[in-house]
Amino acid sequence: MKVAQRLAKDKLAMLSSVVIIGTIIVGLCAPLFAPHDPEEVNMNLRYAGLSWSFLLGNDHLGRCILSRLIYGIRPSVLWVAVALFAALQIGAILGLMAGYFKGKTDALIMRICDIMLSFPGYVMTLAIVGILGTGLANILIAFVIMKWAWFARVIRASVMQYAELDYVKFAKVTGISNLRIIYRHIVPAACSDIAVIASSAMCSMILQMSGFSFLGLGIQAPHAEWGMMLSEARSVMFSKPQLMLAPGLAIMIIVSAFNFLSDALQVALDPQLGTSPKKLQAKEVTI
Repeated sequence: MKVAQRLAKDKLAMLSSVVIIGTIIVGLCAPLFAPHDPEEVNMNLRYAGLSWSFLLGNDHLGRCILSRLIYGIRPSVLWVAVALFAALQIGAILGLMAGYFKGKTDALIMRICDIMLSFPGYVMTLAIVGILGTGLANILIAFVIMKWAWFARVIRASVMQYAELDYVKFAKVTGISNLRIIYRHIVPAACSDIAVIASSAMCSMILQMSGFSFLGLGIQAPHAEWGMMLSEARSVMFSKPQLMLAPGLAIMIIVSAFNFLSDALQVALDPQLGTSPKKLQAKEVTI
């Protein structure tokens, strides 16, 4: 409750939350918000400028840029969030097991994580996509395969900290089952840390998704995706720079929103992070 109150006082965090929630709602209800069919080709409107019917103009095939931008939320943000949730679930389960039970369980899970984390993430994701083939589904599978180990390691460190608290030890002594202790005491305590790492990971995954689509490895035409929209507009980036402006700004805004929210969550969890060095020094002198 205190964390929510601290977040409510942070105007930038609230603005970021509004941007994220608004983006999700628009993406889920894309048919209601999009003024045109994002895949409708009209060569008569090729590279047409801004108008009341097409607020952001038209691309090289006469398609509505605004409609494609709205439908592009789904693969660029919503499906990335699904992959993040799947990787987070796997990492959370294994991290909870490793941090709570320790011993051989911890050693086995962490050695597997060490192996997974020893490979460069972006390169291995490219390798997995190269093996499985291009497409949105294969990129999401690659994200899950490469991200779960990082989540497991971070969550395991958090769980080990909470598992040593007195009330957890008391619960063990009273005979409460391990699963119930994890569910009632460890998971609620670790949720805040999980929220921070999830929001920060979302930024990198959105950028990677856009990067793969820009390279032609992601979602395929005629479907809309922000990175692919950038790729399609690069041939006219100097003569028609507005075609790259809309998807570029969309990526920048949503990634910045998740970054700002992640920073605000960290400060809300540890208020000292938001205290300036001068205030900390004054506090030390007073003490």
